[in-house]
Amino acid sequence: MTLDIDPIPLVPPERAVRYRRDGLWTGETLGDALRSAARSHPVRAALVTADGRLTHRELDELSEDFGAGLLAATELEPGDRVMFQLGNVLETVVAYYGCVKAGIVPVCTLPQHGEREIGQLAQHTGARGHLVQADFRNRDLVGLGAELLAGIDALDTLIVVRGRAPAGATSYDEVLAAGGRAGHRSALAEVRIAADDPVAFQLSGGTTGLPKIAPRRHEEYLYNARVWAEALGLRPDSVVMHPLPIMHNAGIVAALQPAHLVGGTCVVAPGADPGPLLELVATERVTVLPVVPPAVAIRMLEHEAAASTDLSSIERFCLGGQRPSAELLERLERDLRIPTQQMFGMAEGMFLYTPPEAPEWVRRNTVGTPISPADEVRVLDVADETEVPPGTLGELACRGPYTITGYYRAPQHNISAFTSDGFYRTGDLVTRHVVEGRDYYAIDGRIKDVINRGAEKIHAEEVEELLASHPDVRNAALVAMPDPVLGERICAYLVLTDGAEHPTVGSMGEFLIGRGLAKFKLPERIEIVEAFPLTNVGKVSKKDLRADIENKIEKEVVRS
Repeated sequence: MTLDIDPIPLVPPERAVRYRRDGLWTGETLGDALRSAARSHPVRAALVTADGRLTHRELDELSEDFGAGLLAATELEPGDRVMFQLGNVLETVVAYYGCVKAGIVPVCTLPQHGEREIGQLAQHTGARGHLVQADFRNRDLVGLGAELLAGIDALDTLIVVRGRAPAGATSYDEVLAAGGRAGHRSALAEVRIAADDPVAFQLSGGTTGLPKIAPRRHEEYLYNARVWAEALGLRPDSVVMHPLPIMHNAGIVAALQPAHLVGGTCVVAPGADPGPLLELVATERVTVLPVVPPAVAIRMLEHEAAASTDLSSIERFCLGGQRPSAELLERLERDLRIPTQQMFGMAEGMFLYTPPEAPEWVRRNTVGTPISPADEVRVLDVADETEVPPGTLGELACRGPYTITGYYRAPQHNISAFTSDGFYRTGDLVTRHVVEGRDYYAIDGRIKDVINRGAEKIHAEEVEELLASHPDVRNAALVAMPDPVLGERICAYLVLTDGAEHPTVGSMGEFLIGRGLAKFKLPERIEIVEAFPLTNVGKVSKKDLRADIENKIEKEVVRS
């Protein structure tokens, strides 16, 4: 197979040798590992969605058909990239695993992403294919796909899921049917995939413009899922539920793959509405929720059905994506009798978690410790590569058997994002605490200019650039404002041109959507100022802007 490997930095040979010697990297591809798990647990439930259920054998067969069909019914070849704009439906999992088995690399975008993001990411990754969901709520993804197909030279394959394919496109059902025909399965079996080939392109929480591409490889992505399954204590009778977009890195490597690799069940919830989530926990006897943002946990806790719902099946409930309050953890355990943990993960790799046996202070106040004994963590001075002592705030840096060694096609960014000896600088501010001889890490903020809205990361520079293109806007600055449920919401500070009318949230939202911005990135409050406060080096002082909006919100709460 022909792969564009050069832009994807490799793990240094000495580390790769060590990971294989220690049995962390096994030489398997993810597809072969999934096939093996299906053979071992053929009749166990593998997947539950709002639309149906599949056993491990059924999921394996359908994904084999889809992988074979991609090679038979489209122009796609092993090594090609395919954009995913699919929601939490059964077909998403089948299509993802089918791509993995065919050596076709999913680019894990979201159905909420707009034309601008999808177009630029398609061009950056060199994607040839685009999967879209015809019935995704309030989006014409088929129309978007058709426009991009016509406008991007490299993009030549549009596959429509759960709807009719227009002229020049192929339907999901046609791909499945082609894969089931005689001879096409044998062509899939002949595809040769190396263990260090790319398996998925995940979107990072980067600092500038569009997200950077975190290239994940078969061998390390497989280990990531297996070691997380071990940390969670997953078994063949485990039932794992995920309420967030399944194509997120968290959905794939924290929920979907760990459950399936041990022969367990993954319940892919259609959304994060608390009522249906509580019902799913009770009816499916969910045992593990591996990543639950605090905003979702709060809504579950405060839902009218929470107290009367049988949640006794839950063994692990991991809060991640944002820092939960100690009060939330206490209420979940006291009021709902849910055993809570914290976790911290990233598209680039590293996972930390609070082990259930950790002291209470650790479980309440830190995101824990790395999940693999081969993970390496440093806390660095933000200005250089000097390590700071325990108890001192610094930048989290990490490397290990499932953490990337560089972003795709980003050589200049990689120079600053990685230390001279290959540690990834995450941009997160942490403090290392040594408790009973073990290191634990508390997330205390971030260096990155990113707003964390209910675990969705909004890159300020991307939105600011579009705001500044408005004819009435001279300058724009995006900051986070506190929110009791989502953690943070989006506030835009604007300096207007002379004589311009004050825009509303609605009018500015229409303008940004017209420029292709996703709805979840739209400002939820607008503040007009004559000039921005500056730091002593002449940069916009976002610290002062955040303090300003926090003060205004506090006064509004008092008045109400």
